[in-house]
Amino acid sequence: MTVPLLSLQGLTKAYPGVVANDTVSFDIGEGQVHALLGENGAGKSTLVKMIYGLVKPDSGQMLLRGAPFAPAEPRAARADGIAMVFQHFSLFDALNVAENIALGMEKPPELRDLAARIREVSETYGLPLDPFRTVGDLSAGERQRVEIIRCLLQEPKLLIMDEPTSVLTPQEVEILFKTLRKLQSEGTSILYISHKLEEIRTLCDHATILRLGKNVGECTPAETSARDMAEMMVGSTLQTPERGSREFGGVAMDITGLSVPAPSAFGTALKNVHLKVRKGEILGIGGVAGNGQDELLGVLSGETLTDADAVKLHGQPIGRLGPTARRKLGVLAAPEERLGHAAAPDMSLTENAMLTGSVREGLEKNGFLDWAATKDFAERIIKAFDVRTPGPGNAARSLSGGNLQKFVIGREVLQDPEVLVVNQPTWGVDAAAAAAIRQSLLDLAAKGAAVICISQDLDELMEISDSFAALNEGRLSAPREAAGLTVDEIGLMMGGAHGMEVAHV
Repeated sequence: MTVPLLSLQGLTKAYPGVVANDTVSFDIGEGQVHALLGENGAGKSTLVKMIYGLVKPDSGQMLLRGAPFAPAEPRAARADGIAMVFQHFSLFDALNVAENIALGMEKPPELRDLAARIREVSETYGLPLDPFRTVGDLSAGERQRVEIIRCLLQEPKLLIMDEPTSVLTPQEVEILFKTLRKLQSEGTSILYISHKLEEIRTLCDHATILRLGKNVGECTPAETSARDMAEMMVGSTLQTPERGSREFGGVAMDITGLSVPAPSAFGTALKNVHLKVRKGEILGIGGVAGNGQDELLGVLSGETLTDADAVKLHGQPIGRLGPTARRKLGVLAAPEERLGHAAAPDMSLTENAMLTGSVREGLEKNGFLDWAATKDFAERIIKAFDVRTPGPGNAARSLSGGNLQKFVIGREVLQDPEVLVVNQPTWGVDAAAAAAIRQSLLDLAAKGAAVICISQDLDELMEISDSFAALNEGRLSAPREAAGLTVDEIGLMMGGAHGMEVAHV
């Protein structure tokens, strides 16, 4: 019988109030692409952190090619041939590609030699990179290439990938899959974490499903439908969002001829942006990461001030109003970056509920904070959006990425906004939670709110949007009715090659 590359045997890891992994066992074969599936909070991140040496299991053992394997730190895991590409990049914008890669090496060679090796490896695996380009000038997809090449230079036996396609275009996903198949053909094993189940069906040989910290099943993805895998993850029937019928009211938010310089050397300038969204309407805005999404959200939320008349709410100029004043008027926003922008990492969920809910929820009076009411608000969010956490006193950083996302979106939705702007509402969120978040946006629109949904997930935008526009290099295309749009038309809009003329309504 063939010895597996990595065997996990009864791994258990508990934290105060939660058992993250409960006697988890499974094997990863040599040259196998193995999917690890589960809801947010199912224990996937804790498990791969144990494999990579970031977390020590409470009990159980790991065997690497039959020998005991217990890395005390990532350096030890890397020395044994384990590499990991994290969901969140760890790169320095001001340094070039080669300098960033050198920082992650124990004994980096001369920069000239390293640059030659980067060129060689990146071209061999179909992910060409210029080692001397500044990272701040790279697209999200190119940044991910840096992280992957950094791993490939280690010649890993096992490559762990956490949500690797969340920032990629469909074309970039195809390139990545070619790279992974080449690695597989050379004998490298891949442990692949993703909530995009059709990708799992296309790429992976085998899948292990976690639920509430336990291994609840295995399957062959190519022989299992995405819906069946999703229902194995949640343990119940998956609910599909229902659009219902909606009538649009008058224009809620109006932007006319907006141009804003780039906020930093690595930002994107907004160029002659026109945008209108009506009451009860969901406007979907697509685009590849780094084309002005964050900058547009900043303008809409009030973090970036403009001329007063450049942004209007119900016909009234609000371009000079900051976020607090806009919240009072009903303009709420949920940015893409969860930790540090949407939530303060070391603050509790109760404190994070206060940060954006104080005005509309009446959580302060005469300068005093009403903590009892704030805790009640946080508990309402946790209950309504099924946020997996021991309680509202837990710090934001203690939540899994998907559960924090549910909290952030729920915090804004429950404040009954007039206009809600969300960027990447279901990024890194499992199928059931994504469906719940999308349904909450549809329900909000049904109540008469205007919703602007910025997302790189085209399936998501087509599922919930009434109209669609695309961002490309800071320019917004003319909006099109979402119903009937083809993937080719959307791709052209995102690439800036078609439909970029502005529709003056």
